Amino acid sequence: MTADFATVTTPAGPFTALIDPDGAVLASGWTADAENLRTLIHSTLRPATLRERPDLGQVTKAIEAYHADDLTIIDSIAVRQVSGPFLVHAWEVLRKIPAGTPVTYTDFAASSGRPAATRAAANACARNAAALFVPCHRVIRTDGTLGGFRWGLDIKRWLLTHEA
Repeated sequence: MTADFATVTTPAGPFTALIDPDGAVLASGWTADAENLRTLIHSTLRPATLRERPDLGQVTKAIEAYHADDLTIIDSIAVRQVSGPFLVHAWEVLRKIPAGTPVTYTDFAASSGRPAATRAAANACARNAAALFVPCHRVIRTDGTLGGFRWGLDIKRWLLTHEA
């Protein structure tokens, strides 16, 4: 399979998305390195090749609109990720966290059906290949600090401020 990708300039830095032939996001993040994003995709979905495009249609429009303050536009974009049942469910739960209302890892674990599994919830955030569209940046530590973020704490802080 070949995945298409495009990089968009955003206020938080370059943002690249990879999509499958159906237009679903396979991976995305604040980087211009599409090959690095390709390696984040589960092996059963990982494309063999990448093809750069100037624009990915609705995905590119959503990236631009989100960064220009349409915070819910990302909700309508299809995402395709696979893993075990808990991770897939946790990623679906992440997509339901409203912009501007971050939750703690503990609350996220409870919402995902495993209240004692805070580490598993954090792992779901860490293994999320489709940043922004699966908004793992909306999960913070109980003490209010940011926790981790694959794309850096400065970008996570920017996203949370943008959504506030």
